[in-house]
Amino acid sequence: MVMAPSAITITEQYAPLSLKTHASKHLATETFGSQGARYAKNMIGETLESRVAAIDQDTCEAGDEDAFFVADMGEVYRQHMRWKKNLQRVKPHYAVKCNPDPQVLRLLAGLGTGFDCASKAEIEQVLNMGVDPSRIIYAQPCKTKSYVRYAAKQGVKQMTFDNADELYKTKQLFPDAELFLRILTDDSASLCRLSLKFGASLDSTKNLLELAKQLDLNVVGVAFHVGSGASDPEAFLKAVRDARLVFDQAAEVGYILSTLDVGGGFVSDTFEEMAGVLTGALDEHFPPQVRVIGEPGRYYVSSAFSIACNVIARRTVKDPELNTTSYMLYLNDGVYGNFSSIMFDHQHPVPRILKSGDRLLYDKNVSEDDKGKAIEYSIWGPTCDGIDCIAESCTFPEVLDVGDWLYFEDMGAYTKCSATRFNGFTDTHDTVYVSSEPGASALLGY
Repeated sequence: MVMAPSAITITEQYAPLSLKTHASKHLATETFGSQGARYAKNMIGETLESRVAAIDQDTCEAGDEDAFFVADMGEVYRQHMRWKKNLQRVKPHYAVKCNPDPQVLRLLAGLGTGFDCASKAEIEQVLNMGVDPSRIIYAQPCKTKSYVRYAAKQGVKQMTFDNADELYKTKQLFPDAELFLRILTDDSASLCRLSLKFGASLDSTKNLLELAKQLDLNVVGVAFHVGSGASDPEAFLKAVRDARLVFDQAAEVGYILSTLDVGGGFVSDTFEEMAGVLTGALDEHFPPQVRVIGEPGRYYVSSAFSIACNVIARRTVKDPELNTTSYMLYLNDGVYGNFSSIMFDHQHPVPRILKSGDRLLYDKNVSEDDKGKAIEYSIWGPTCDGIDCIAESCTFPEVLDVGDWLYFEDMGAYTKCSATRFNGFTDTHDTVYVSSEPGASALLGY
């Protein structure tokens, strides 16, 4: 395994929950603002370049040139500070499913966030870090019976429901649970629509609350989700109004609800606008004594992870009629691996050159001599499936070959969590951790 200077490399499969590291103290410097962004980018670039520069594809052991991540825990830390500044009323409960990276979870646990878990394994991973069960919401309206028994045994009381059958199940297995009624929302402007599968319509919520009362169950709140990767901040307006209606219905039935779960859907590019709309809606419809939680996922981790991939094969494509030459590049990762976000999350990762020949090119501007050159490429994964395509078309100003490296930014959300072992390729890749923030460095011991 190759170690990058001032960084910690961990093979994900064996990642410990606590680390003793030898990271240099210069990692911890104040980095907010444009200079901070440059500092963080330089740190990531140096780590990527130092690792690939140490790999000799002609002599390395099998797997040494595998794709790998660089994760900046400082970016996760900055996103948390940004959340606290713009959504002061909303306590974040990180959506573990988005990226269950153990160092991310350690950092967020240290920052005091809660956790949104959807399975026994996710609950167990968070509990094993010493997180109190009260900081977990089992935000899965359709739960496996044995998982409900596990949650009851561990004292994870908060959980969601959206139908009568789930209420009967809860009565049987966990009658002391603290229940959130998840309501249907308009998520038509989101990347991944969840209301196609989850959420009670407003014409059924009163009946569900009455049934819960008859079963002597403890309904404590309302939950909604405007869809993963939401693009319309106004979606929160109607959802909050609808939640207010259900709070009032609950009061008529005899419940005094105490908590509103506003779900996820937050994306970095529109976060301030979303936060402004949500804050205004909350202040209008819910008094300060109502506790508000959220379930951000991609917001925290998407921009914190970059991935480097090796060019393992190249195919030259000549068109004699147009007198052009283009290339098909085959990488050692693809849509069955960490680029699963292309299929499952509607992402379009942008390839960039990391190393060409002996030259390290992270974040390098195109030279004057290369301007105007546009060599056509398509980028493919390593499997034998024709759908394993990362980019159908892209251009670079130079000819790339086997052994060169590409990198992709914004690879922290819904990537390695849904990677497979199709064709026998590994779903376990090294992550090199760095920290561009002193607060993150202190919490993680970097």
